[in-house]
Amino acid sequence: MSIKAVIFDIGNVLIEWKPERYYDRIIGENRRRAMFSEVDLHGMNDLVDQGHHFTDTIYDWAEKYPEWSDEIRMWHDKWIELAAPEIPHSVRLQRALRVKGVKVFALTNFGVQNFDYATTVYPFLNEFDKQYVSGRMQTVKPHVPIYEMVEADCGLRPETLLFTDDRIDNIETARARGWQTHLFAGPQGWADRLVQEGLLTEEEAR
Repeated sequence: MSIKAVIFDIGNVLIEWKPERYYDRIIGENRRRAMFSEVDLHGMNDLVDQGHHFTDTIYDWAEKYPEWSDEIRMWHDKWIELAAPEIPHSVRLQRALRVKGVKVFALTNFGVQNFDYATTVYPFLNEFDKQYVSGRMQTVKPHVPIYEMVEADCGLRPETLLFTDDRIDNIETARARGWQTHLFAGPQGWADRLVQEGLLTEEEAR
C-alpha cells in the first residue's frame, strides 16, 4: 500500500537538540558533566514534554538545586540556543514533500510553551499539515497512546504512514503498530528513503 503521509520527528531530525553542547560552551565540559550527574535535567525536560508548564517546571527545578540554579534556568532562558541550529536538508525535504502534495505531519516530544516559541523562530514548524505535539496531547513517545491518537486523528491506515525519528525506541513502537519507519541518522539517508519510496525524485530530494 502506498504512503499517504510522512511523519517527521523534530529534535535531531529538523532541529539539532544537544543541550550538553550548549553547556559545554557556556560553563565548560567539566562543570557540565558535574551538573548533569547531580541534576536530572533530561527528566525535568520530560515533564515539560508531558505537558507541564515550561517556565514553572524549570524554575521550580532551579530552586531545588541552588548551587546550579543559574545554569538550570538557562534551560529556559536560553532555550532556543539549546534547540539549534535547524538541519537545512531535512527542512528542504519537508517542503519538497508538501510541494508534491504529500501530507506531512510532525510527531514530537515537545512542551506546549516552548513549541509555540519555536514556531516563531523556525517558520517550517508552521508548515505541517498536522502537528502532534506531546505536551498538548499529554502523552509522549515511545508510549503507545500517542501513536494511537495520531492514527485516530489522521484517519489513515498504519501501513500508509512513513515515520522518521532518531530514537530507536520511538521507531520500534511505530513499527510494532504497522507503520513504515526510518531510523534517522542524517538527512541524506532520509532523502534516499524518500526517493526509494517514490515520494521524491533525486533532484527534489537534494
